Parts: sequence; structure tokens; C-alpha cells
Amino acid sequence: MKTTLLLLALLLTSVPLLAQNATLRQKHFSLEKSTALQGYDPVSYFNAKPLRGKADLTHTHGGVAYRFANAANLDAFKKDPARYEPQYGGWCAYAMGHDGSKVEVDPETYKLIDGKLFLFYNQFFNNTLKTWNKDEVRLHRQADVNWAKTFR
Repeated sequence: MKTTLLLLALLLTSVPLLAQNATLRQKHFSLEKSTALQGYDPVSYFNAKPLRGKADLTHTHGGVAYRFANAANLDAFKKDPARYEPQYGGWCAYAMGHDGSKVEVDPETYKLIDGKLFLFYNQFFNNTLKTWNKDEVRLHRQADVNWAKTFR
């Protein structure tokens, strides 16, 4: 009986936290029309080429909507969303490391590092991936610190 009451209490206190986390994620993720990655399929980055997702293959995880190019990618994401979600909420990794700013990205300018997806700004003769590559270790470390500050 005590175990059941404890589990029930835990469940009831967890629901508001999950809703709060979803709201916080929506606030801090780079979203276009409520969709992450400008509609690109997050799993496709790990399959050699980013592809646009389809509106009828949309899945919301933690308050953030993702689109998928095919059902297999949708299923893969559902099984392990943390593996496929972009780092730093989909904002430019270089900008996050440089000064903690949230800068839009070109969804086709990306890098996979240790099995994680990093996106970069690439417009007007400014490809931040090139700058990132020159000082990746320091920028990556600082981007992690800056992103963690976002949720304080």
C-alpha cells in the first residue's frame, strides 16, 4: 500500500515537471512554425544526407515537433530521441560556443561529433563550421557551458 501511494505521489509530481520541461524546451529550441530543424528529418543526418521531413510524419518529443522523411526514421527517433536531437536546441554551435548567442542555422551545414548533431550558420560568405573546425575543442566545451546556463 505504501509503495502504491509513493508511486502515485511521484507520478503526480512528475507531470507538472514534464509539462514545464516541454515549455522550457519550446522556449529555448530553434523552431520554425513550431517545428525543429526547419522541417528537416533529424535521423537523416545520420544516414549521410539531411532530408526534408513530411508534414504527415511529424512527432513531438518534449514539446518539440520533428518531421521525418519516412516511417523508418520516425520509428528510429521514437526509440532513441536523445541520439538524434540537435545539440544546443538546433542553434548554431559556433555562436553558442563563441558568446552563448542563439543564431539561426543553415540546416544543411552540420557536423556529427561523437554521434551528436551540431548545426551551423552559413550565409553571406560566413560559414561558421569552418571557424568551429579551427578551434573545435575550446568552442565545444564553451558551448556546453553556455547552453547549460540557458536552463538556469
